[in-house]
Amino acid sequence: MEKQFIETDDVVIRFSGDSGDGMQLTGTLFADTAAVLGNGVSTFPDFPAEIRAPQGSLAGVSGFQVHVGSGEVRTPGDCCDVLVAMNPAALKSNAHWTKPTSSIIVDSDLFTEKNIEKAGIKGADIFESLKLTDRHTIYAPITTLTKECLAGSGLDNKSVLRSRNMFALGICFYMFNQPLTCAEKYFETRFRKKPQFIEPNKLVLRGGYNYAASVQAIPNTYRISVSNPRKGVYRNIHGNQATAWGLIAASEKSGLPLFCGSYPITPATGILEELAIRKDLGVKTLQVEDEIAGICTAIGAAFAGNLAVTTTSGPGLSLKSEALGLAVMAELPVVIVDVQRGGPSTGMPTKAEQSDLSQALWGRNGECPLIVMSAQSPADCFAKAFLAAKLALEHMTPVILLSDGFIANGSEPWRIPSVADFPGIKPPTVPEGTAGYMPYARDAERLARFWAIPGTPGLEHRIGGLEKDFLRGSPSTDPLNHQLMVDTRAAKVDRVADFIPEQEIIGDSGGGDLLAVGWGGTFGHLYTAVSQMRAEGGNVSLAHFNHISPLPKNTESIFGKFRNIVVCELNSGQFANYLRMKYPRMVFNQYNKVQGLPFTVSELVEKFNSLLSK
Repeated sequence: MEKQFIETDDVVIRFSGDSGDGMQLTGTLFADTAAVLGNGVSTFPDFPAEIRAPQGSLAGVSGFQVHVGSGEVRTPGDCCDVLVAMNPAALKSNAHWTKPTSSIIVDSDLFTEKNIEKAGIKGADIFESLKLTDRHTIYAPITTLTKECLAGSGLDNKSVLRSRNMFALGICFYMFNQPLTCAEKYFETRFRKKPQFIEPNKLVLRGGYNYAASVQAIPNTYRISVSNPRKGVYRNIHGNQATAWGLIAASEKSGLPLFCGSYPITPATGILEELAIRKDLGVKTLQVEDEIAGICTAIGAAFAGNLAVTTTSGPGLSLKSEALGLAVMAELPVVIVDVQRGGPSTGMPTKAEQSDLSQALWGRNGECPLIVMSAQSPADCFAKAFLAAKLALEHMTPVILLSDGFIANGSEPWRIPSVADFPGIKPPTVPEGTAGYMPYARDAERLARFWAIPGTPGLEHRIGGLEKDFLRGSPSTDPLNHQLMVDTRAAKVDRVADFIPEQEIIGDSGGGDLLAVGWGGTFGHLYTAVSQMRAEGGNVSLAHFNHISPLPKNTESIFGKFRNIVVCELNSGQFANYLRMKYPRMVFNQYNKVQGLPFTVSELVEKFNSLLSK
């Protein structure tokens, strides 16, 4: 059969199998290779919620979706062009993510009657039962061929079977004319202390590549074209890593040591792990026994003059709430990174939601305002972490930075910036020798109190969790003083609006028929949906918010220019309700999704068209 070579602008591949099949690594290596070649990349890791689900069960299916494009790619794609399903459960779980034109690669060795039954599939023909008979299916005996590749390697059977994912990766590399060199270099780095695993992984990867080259079931190969990216040095980066690096950059620009006190929690643990390996940059980390200790150690570090950070997810933010009130009362700069996941309670630890906004805004005792902001993409986590630290330090107040599981674990190419291009950070530190220091005397422009480092001669002072005198910091129960301090702390946060950029519109800044509104990690899908509709003549624009408390100063004037506004978020309407409270005379439509999954572009386009037709 004569094989054809086809140029394509983009492709979506979904790798799926048991949680122990290495699908996250397989997808990551494909994405990294594409990024090195200059393609746009967006990824979506889809972890199972159960730690040790039964092998071959639906609950244990792990997936990793990669969208590779010729230019900038902002979403991991809706449905996949290629599905790699290592077992029947993976096929059943992901059948609805395939297109009629999709190719499906399966490990035929694992499609046994027992495994099909374990996946809960009825019927003699699994593809007929799942309505997949029109898909192009490649039945590859991956398990058998992996064993043949490693015969005589000296590896035990368990290690041999764990290499099957590299055989599948080799098939995909051949299908899309990707080189093997990036993956092979990864093996050399990853297994430098266990060199006995380097050559076997290379052998299996090449085995999959050569199998695809010779088998008649793969009629076509594809090459994803590359457009000219902006000049610079790029790397593929995921959101948690970018967040950690943004905080390190803020430490350098402020001249303050970085301290992170955190309790490990999915999906935020990666930030703590990334910071922990940067002792060479002076980063101090402390893995504590619980969430309360995490924020209390950060508060202590802030009191001592550090750039103080604590990282968590929704359940941990709940536990930190009392201490957060202490940080607000004491007016100490602390950055709290909340990588949101599905709730309530401990919820769905591996699934993404925008479920903590109301908690971030109001989840504390008393009148307790602080800055709330959000990151919109994996690479954007760097800039927003830097800005969160800058605002906390220069305005002497806690800042909650909201990320989510989708952008924290997802990745995209990131143009490495020069730290010299970032603004300086100037905390209001009191110089030694200052006479007459009062801990709650304020900077007139920001209303930020001045920061005296403990141990500085002549700057002894008192702060704490009880209401304090508006200058001296000593405890006070005077009614008028309490009113003054509550008003001042709120005004300080409101005044931050003078130091953040005005809200931008993607589309028609002068107004139009429909304004889509979003915040945080929904940006890529909203941007793609709006861009697609505008290219087809739709009168729709996008306002995507990163600054939530306070909102940008021009927010109300933007809203007033559009006939319809729809707020799209991965919760039941928390941002929409917040906007209704801020602008009670305006009408906000809602489009909500609470499934532990990001939006798809197609469902957003359908919603926007329905609003435009009214």
